[in-house]
Amino acid sequence: MGTELVDTHTHLNDAKFQDDVKETVERARAAGVTRMINMGDTLASSEAAVNLAEAYDGLYAGVGIHPEEAFEMTSREDDILAGWTDMPKVVAIGEIGLDYYWEKDAERRELQRRIFIRQLDLARELHMPVCIHDRDAHGDTLAILKKEGKGIRGVLHCYSGSYEMARELIKMGWYIGVDGPLTFKNAAKLPEIVKAVPMERLLVETDAPYMAPVPMRGKRNEPAYVRFVAEKVAELRGMTLEEVAARTTENAVRLYGL
Repeated sequence: MGTELVDTHTHLNDAKFQDDVKETVERARAAGVTRMINMGDTLASSEAAVNLAEAYDGLYAGVGIHPEEAFEMTSREDDILAGWTDMPKVVAIGEIGLDYYWEKDAERRELQRRIFIRQLDLARELHMPVCIHDRDAHGDTLAILKKEGKGIRGVLHCYSGSYEMARELIKMGWYIGVDGPLTFKNAAKLPEIVKAVPMERLLVETDAPYMAPVPMRGKRNEPAYVRFVAEKVAELRGMTLEEVAARTTENAVRLYGL
């Protein structure tokens, strides 16, 4: 077995994969991606992620309500999410968080914050790590994690915050997840952050089917392409692909208990 990678954030539960999950998983394995975590964003997609984890070796699931899908959760939803976490291959509450890019309405943003905090509380009770979506909401995300994130471990996926924020998060014991945008020409500050953060805090991911890395940009993204993200990390840090694969896999195992 050569280089082994984990795609720590993907969505094979997305409709864009409905016809070829099996083939996608096979291509990932052929590229050395032996484990993949499908994240939920609604109850339905969380259930789909759970079913995929049951059906395929090497597939795991996160379950949660994404900020774009925010609704007034009740104990019913808490119980459904908690029920799934009893299954050994459900490894996270995710993806949860804040998205102010799409949501401009103040009341809807308030709802996002409420269900983010609610799911953080749930994760703490269940002793589960969390996967966090933060888009154009860095200030509120960090404030909530500082106040409500005590005793919780997790990752800021598809990291888009500042180096200062990354430093704060790492001090608090959080991980930074990087994907396709790291390889884009307009990657701005992300390459500098990836060079500077401790290697034991980095995770690689695809967020497939979205944001395919260079040289696949513009195509449907898939877990096999996490290799291009790892190669970029290796180039930036002056490491070999094997070293980056070994370290990021170790990190994924440590965070998610794969």
